[in-house]
Amino acid sequence: MRTRTAGAGGALLVTAGAVLWGTDALFRSDPARELDAATVVLWEHVVLVAVTGAALPGAVAVLRRAGWRAVLAVAVIGVGASAVATLLFTQAFRDDLVTPVLLQKAQPLVAVLAAWLLLGERPGRAYGPFLLAGLAGAWLIAFRDPLDVSVAEARPALLGLGAAVLWALGTVLGRYLAPSFAPRQLTALRFAGGLVGAAAMAALLGADLAVRADQAPTIAALALVPGLLALLLYYRGLRTTPAMVATLCELAFPLTAALVPVLFLGADPLSGTQVLGVALAAAVVVGLSVAGARPRTRVVEAPPRTPVPA
Repeated sequence: MRTRTAGAGGALLVTAGAVLWGTDALFRSDPARELDAATVVLWEHVVLVAVTGAALPGAVAVLRRAGWRAVLAVAVIGVGASAVATLLFTQAFRDDLVTPVLLQKAQPLVAVLAAWLLLGERPGRAYGPFLLAGLAGAWLIAFRDPLDVSVAEARPALLGLGAAVLWALGTVLGRYLAPSFAPRQLTALRFAGGLVGAAAMAALLGADLAVRADQAPTIAALALVPGLLALLLYYRGLRTTPAMVATLCELAFPLTAALVPVLFLGADPLSGTQVLGVALAAAVVVGLSVAGARPRTRVVEAPPRTPVPA
């Protein structure tokens, strides 16, 4: 087994992708109020498949050589992490504003366990403090009063936990696949699988698929910025970044998501503990990038990922 930390470049690209995810509210807030969640997710994926479709034949050719495990991983990433998880979280959020956010904090823990079991990654001596600080920062960001939080009902709790598990598996399986595919190919496969999942969910939920002409530009922007551009950066970085490190770099997502409504959407200013959480999460992300540039810093021990032969 070879000891690896994330190279600084890979960690920074993962972080940049997560920052773009955090701009989601700028584009999603209006469609989410006016359309069914399944409708928004479906049309997002229609746009994304239309844009990335040229890369799909090459991606499918690589996938055929990669074997059934890669096919299963693509299905979980596309249908599960890209479509179903988003719908689960959106529905949970409509039922209860607190519980799904609370349980979303389980995502790094699930990712660490899955990376250990599926990829053979092992946390080094420097990883524990990063993980604890990251979880603390995410908790502080999520709640204005971090000591006044409770799980209200079982249904939103289960929906929120299901979304967290699927997103964590998306990180780990993305790391499993990333060395074998060009970022555009893996992105195309994710969105194609997501379109299948989104269409199935829309049909099951009986969603109204009609979209007005004035809503189309916003949905297109939602698909292209926190969707396509974010994933291209993310998968390029994930080629050289262990999943255990990537899941902490993704703290840039809740960090950005907390600041965007305040800066651009007129939301209430962050509380003192939320500001502390932002600072703590930022310190973890920057610290991981610095540690990744130091070969002797043992953040994660990870066997090298072997690409599928051309």
